[in-house]
Amino acid sequence: MRNDPWELYDRLVADIPEGIAVRELGSGGNWCFVDAECGMGIAHRVTYGAAGPMRADIRSLDLRSLAELSRSWNYEEASFAFAAINAWHTSAERLERLGADVAGARGADRASANPFSGLLDSVAGKKVAVIGHFPNVESLEGRCDLTVLERTCASELDTPDSACEYVLPHQDYVFVTGTTLINKTAPRLLDLSASAVTVMVGPTSPACGALFDFGCDVIAGSVVVDAPSARVAVLEGDKRRWREGIRKFYWPRAR
Repeated sequence: MRNDPWELYDRLVADIPEGIAVRELGSGGNWCFVDAECGMGIAHRVTYGAAGPMRADIRSLDLRSLAELSRSWNYEEASFAFAAINAWHTSAERLERLGADVAGARGADRASANPFSGLLDSVAGKKVAVIGHFPNVESLEGRCDLTVLERTCASELDTPDSACEYVLPHQDYVFVTGTTLINKTAPRLLDLSASAVTVMVGPTSPACGALFDFGCDVIAGSVVVDAPSARVAVLEGDKRRWREGIRKFYWPRAR
């Protein structure tokens, strides 16, 4: 177990240069974006957390200063911070250099489907925990010993996420939503999952190698490939524009 959980947050911000201008912040019902000189990033929009408004100067911050709000207990501020982190770390060009699979690219089959379907054969008969009730998580049911840890249980599949201390140390595979970075539970969840193959999943998940150093084996996130379409998708919840502007990626730890 690491002594300082903030170390992960410092690592995610460390490579972002000072002085990169932010052109626009935007949010819809479930998502937010940051459009900066280096590109656009998206993240889940989390509105619970510390009470009170976001800081008044948030729209005037440069990209690094905005990313440093990843430490904020105002989760809406932290949501924009992770969109800023993704604007720097998660670009199609960077993913190509890293050797990650991006959906739609030749030979990128692992990124084209949901992250669970790509590992169906691997998880068969194994103990599997999924943190967050993702769409398509039902595809795992019956193939493995499945536990879905969810803050707001709405399905018979769901177990309260406070069970994580009891469940995660005994799993073979753990799928962690990137939203846990926003609510600050990620460092502890990754510690608890140290003996499992751990996949960080969802659009909030940054393509940053620091996550491998903290226990992730795969990062399966989303990258903006068409900023105008992604902007409309986030602001209006337009699924067609989401498919046009945002692609899934799959980046495993180098062996």
